[in-house]
Amino acid sequence: MDPEAEPVHYQKLLLWDPGLESEEEEEETSEPLVPHPWRLQNAPGNKFGGLMGAWARIAAALLLLTIGFFLALRHVWTTGSQVRSSVSVVPPPTGHSHLPGVYHHGAIISPAATCSSLGRELFVDGGNVVDAGVGAALCLSVVHPHTTGLGAMFWGLFHNSSSGNSTALTSGPTQTLVPGLGMPAALPALRLLHARFGHLPWPRLLGGPTTLAKEGFLVDETLARALAAQDTKGLCPLFCHADGSPLGPGEQATNPSLAAVLHRAARAPNPDLTKDALLSLMAGDLGLETPSAEPLPTLEPALQLPVPQGLLVTTPGPSAGPELLALLEAALHSAGTSSDSCPPLLQATETSGSSILAAIDSSGSMLLLTSSLNSSFGSGHLSPSSGVLFSNLEATSAASAWACPLIFLRRSDDTEADVLGLVASGAATVTTMTALLKHLAVPQTQAHHHHENQRGPTENPNTCIQGTLLQVTAHAEHAHVTSVPHDCCPFQGF
Repeated sequence: MDPEAEPVHYQKLLLWDPGLESEEEEEETSEPLVPHPWRLQNAPGNKFGGLMGAWARIAAALLLLTIGFFLALRHVWTTGSQVRSSVSVVPPPTGHSHLPGVYHHGAIISPAATCSSLGRELFVDGGNVVDAGVGAALCLSVVHPHTTGLGAMFWGLFHNSSSGNSTALTSGPTQTLVPGLGMPAALPALRLLHARFGHLPWPRLLGGPTTLAKEGFLVDETLARALAAQDTKGLCPLFCHADGSPLGPGEQATNPSLAAVLHRAARAPNPDLTKDALLSLMAGDLGLETPSAEPLPTLEPALQLPVPQGLLVTTPGPSAGPELLALLEAALHSAGTSSDSCPPLLQATETSGSSILAAIDSSGSMLLLTSSLNSSFGSGHLSPSSGVLFSNLEATSAASAWACPLIFLRRSDDTEADVLGLVASGAATVTTMTALLKHLAVPQTQAHHHHENQRGPTENPNTCIQGTLLQVTAHAEHAHVTSVPHDCCPFQGF
């Protein structure tokens, strides 16, 4: 190589012979194609032709930008169309899909869509199953006055998956203000449950129900049917037209007096709510002084029955829990008992004025609540000052056959052991649960297969089921909810 020759720069590969170009042209090729397209160039030699060349390059650049923009827009539109057209068949990014009623975090099921939605909101806001369940129960006291309310009696069953403890809620002994009119027990019972196990502030739970009572809610089909079958004389003007006829589906109802009671209950500084927020008003409407005796709700350990498959948990007496466990123990130890046989002892029991709900999270914590006015719209006697219906529960009433929430804890030696909750209303509740638990007495491998298919045993028809049954299950870090009849109770989850 000639030492006088120019050095060769290998970092730039040229497709033409550099010797054919002048130094000036080499310098020009090293400049940007359009150095500053928004201003004219005054470099030497930039004559009219150079100016036209610059404008031509600008036009070419703009054309390329325009083409690129439209190509990008077309790509986005095409991709969006593909997503829209396949949304019903493409699984979510997690790689698996769920049937309705199966959720990653938590779920709630109740007889009213509005209340299930409110319960879900409390879940999303950081609440636990107690927050969601108590909030939904307060909501039902507004929108379903034919089955529950602040004048009702409550029973509950709470299972804490972290501690493994199960706790029963009772409203205390049944008391009356006057014969035939029960003492309201709902507020102190729900407040006690929330104060012990809830997470969100108490006023947050009453906000939604207060708004519904004050601003109005739509009468659903369930309430409309109950109103149509009821003598509405004692329910007007809250649930009637001006001519005394009952409200129909989709029509709006308000209860300002009840809204005021809930508002005062939310602001009360301590759990002693009944006397200040409700009891004095209801007694005053009867011309009575505020009674010295008040409802005495309790929280106590749940009643338990070990069985070969795990542990059964329910509420103590005077609910139907002890009777339920006795029937289940006999059924599970009787090889000849058919799952279709309905024990005759409770076949005649029927309570039309009861309400149920269930809340569960994916860890297995759950709350089952059941309440009753004893019959549809209770006594039918409305307290004008409070907007609350009196129940017709009396101290001489028989054991509460409508109150028998049940939890089944499968053996804990399985890392994915099932937790099952059952709560029912209507006729033959205990019979329904007896049949279902006998159906659940299957090998664990079959139980796992059942959950993989995301189907509940209650989806199978059973002649013992004459009322409404809610089932909630936690399995493999998922919450499952279902009901019989399958379309009776809306559910929500996240």
